[in-house]
Amino acid sequence: MPSLENLARLEWPYLLALCAGMLAALYRYRPAERRNVALTLLYLMLSALGLLLATLLRQHGLQAGEILNEIFTILLGLVIIRLFGLVLFRLFLSAIGVEPPRILEDVLVMLCYLGWGLVRLRYAGLDLSQLVTTSAVITAVLAFAMQDTLGNILSGIALQLDDSLDLGQWVKLHDFSGRVLQIGWRSTLIETRNGETVVVPNAWLMKNSFQVIGKRFSSHTLQWRRWVWLEVAWEQPPSRVIELMQHAVREARIAFVALDPAPQAVLMEARDGIARYALRYWLTDFAQDDPTDSQVRAHLITALVRHGVPLAAPSHNVLMTKDNDKTAAQRQALDIGKRLTALECVALFADFTSEEREHLAEQLSFAPFEAGDVISRQGAVAHWLYILTLGEVDVWNHYDTPQAELLGHLKAGGFFGEMGLMTGAPRSATVVAGSYVECYRLDRAGFQAILTARPALADALSSILAQRLAENQLHRRDAGNVQATPPPAELRDRIKRFFSL
Repeated sequence: MPSLENLARLEWPYLLALCAGMLAALYRYRPAERRNVALTLLYLMLSALGLLLATLLRQHGLQAGEILNEIFTILLGLVIIRLFGLVLFRLFLSAIGVEPPRILEDVLVMLCYLGWGLVRLRYAGLDLSQLVTTSAVITAVLAFAMQDTLGNILSGIALQLDDSLDLGQWVKLHDFSGRVLQIGWRSTLIETRNGETVVVPNAWLMKNSFQVIGKRFSSHTLQWRRWVWLEVAWEQPPSRVIELMQHAVREARIAFVALDPAPQAVLMEARDGIARYALRYWLTDFAQDDPTDSQVRAHLITALVRHGVPLAAPSHNVLMTKDNDKTAAQRQALDIGKRLTALECVALFADFTSEEREHLAEQLSFAPFEAGDVISRQGAVAHWLYILTLGEVDVWNHYDTPQAELLGHLKAGGFFGEMGLMTGAPRSATVVAGSYVECYRLDRAGFQAILTARPALADALSSILAQRLAENQLHRRDAGNVQATPPPAELRDRIKRFFSL
């Protein structure tokens, strides 16, 4: 009857063939494991060559053959156990949609290693009962000496088994946040947005609280609610401030800001003459938290400034001197000069006297816009003329609809909204800021006094307005939008009726 060793020797070729098949399957269906496949194949070949060498030495009666045979037999068993673990966890279970924790795979493989070692010891003639008695004392000493390490190992297993953490999740600890890269035996690796990898002991995670960022169960898409704070003077009506803040962010289509749930503004606190507001929005890309906060804050500030809502500032007692008065006068003269320069770009005011232009310059109001802001909407009635001094705007027909078409662009030095100012007509197109934009805005009240004092200006204005409309219609014809241009006489009558001349 053949011995156990002879049987094992007869079965090695079949086992090696099975290993070769499993390696081929791993290489074919799991490209990410090809490095492990290459290492396993190398160890298999090394073990097979070692066993062959040991057999040759034993045939010549050398004691080294027995030693080499035992060493490479143990190595071959370890390699095969590891290969079976790879096939089971990373090929078979993955194919049926089961993704067990990586630590579970490591634990089972280590237990199989231990079992294989005990089998080889038993085969060598060692009494396992004596080994267990002796190892109990050694285990107690090692457990006491390695309690921190063992605590980290058990904590790592618990973190994965109870689904506290998953790879790729974003977590927030005391002073940093980042993405989970790896949950190992001793520690968890977390990569921050600054490109730093933080090593956190598993035992610390089990003993302390941490935040897993983003909705995990109520939404298919992970989202993280962010808060952007602004302080406004308490004299401003809260309902108006909240409406302006919400409208500014919802209309701007800022990247990584979720549309559902919609951004929401709330009044959080009012004290010391200051109202503190928060704009809450849902972030869809956690790595873009600070840049997105910056974009949201920029849109909020420009929207509030544009609508005459000043941000709150600390109160100080300041002693005003003549030098300060002189500086203020110089600043005002410089601002008036900029406004007069802007008015020179508007053909409508070519026949105005210098006094009339200075009057208009005093009536202009500063209006900034962020990229994406809707400056005027098609069909709306607004008696304002915009003079573009910085940036670029896009002119749209049927904006924000499936039939939307881009009619053209206006750069610094252009103006729009003249029909609304002169005749009260609804907006014929939607104008959207293509970049950060600075404008001066002139309303009907600031224009009324000049036309009342000099009604003859209506004739010159109607001719310039008719020419302007004809140029605009020429661009609209290219877009398939043909409309009749009113004659100057009709425009003159509409201007007189609108201003009650």
